[in-house]
Amino acid sequence: MKNINKAVLAIGVGFIALSSFTINNAVINTKSAKVLSDTITDIIAPGTELKLIKDQLGFAEGPTTDKKGNLFLTDMPKDKIYKYDLDGNFTVFLEPAHRPNGMFMDTKGNLIVCSEEKNQLLSVTPKGEVSVILSDLNGHLFNSPNDVYLHKNGGMYFSDPLFPRDFWTRKKTTDVDGDKVYYLPKGAKQAIPVINDMKKPNGVVGTPDGKYLYVGDYNGKVYKYKIEKDGTLSEKTLFADQGADGMTLDNKGNLYITKNGVTVYSPSGKLLGKITVPPPATTNVCFAGKNKDILYITTSKALYALQTKVKGVE
Repeated sequence: MKNINKAVLAIGVGFIALSSFTINNAVINTKSAKVLSDTITDIIAPGTELKLIKDQLGFAEGPTTDKKGNLFLTDMPKDKIYKYDLDGNFTVFLEPAHRPNGMFMDTKGNLIVCSEEKNQLLSVTPKGEVSVILSDLNGHLFNSPNDVYLHKNGGMYFSDPLFPRDFWTRKKTTDVDGDKVYYLPKGAKQAIPVINDMKKPNGVVGTPDGKYLYVGDYNGKVYKYKIEKDGTLSEKTLFADQGADGMTLDNKGNLYITKNGVTVYSPSGKLLGKITVPPPATTNVCFAGKNKDILYITTSKALYALQTKVKGVE
């Protein structure tokens, strides 16, 4: 039996008890949820169920979607990229996949992949053809590229925290100076450090108008930056006082932050509510589906889906 919680829906101050439901004739237990704000009901209808799509994964991460709404996600320990299509088929898209982590889909349908096999940024075509976008920083290996966001101008922002991996064969644990966030301008061969004062920069996502970038520090903060015309960042602002793994935005400007579930914030930084997700760790989140209104949530072992009343902007 799999213990799966219904989504936590905030509809006023207090607590709401959620009843059980069934999957494949098995009774699934649910828990009570703390209520945070009535605004959350504009995002998720009360009673909406968190559905298990796939379990027994090695470490699910990096969900992203193509223009049709198909979902792609990574599994670094199993060295695979999966595809979950609109017909409900869950298949292996690429194997081996060069130890993939965070991903983002470009406008041509190519996956931009943070590869931790050789600490690179890769491009993977719809046919599974792999090429290297960025291999090093002036001859030095990156730490472990973790998450990536493609700006509408074609430039890329990616986080590079140091998380040593058992499969590494390199002699040095680190070959660059610190954990940073980098910007790779369109057509450039070298990345530029744009954030160098975080402990463990992790999730990165930008607003669809290209004006702002959100960056999560896994150790406890989420910051918002203004994106300048040259790709550099300014006006650093503390947006949320919590740690973050992967993040995404909806078409209302709400930010979804993963770490011990999915926490939802308004564009102004107001805490709207929290979606409870079964353990272990919640790792990332993405809108996909035909109408881009299904919130897909990865944990270290599974993929879940939640129907919403909003749409994604990737």
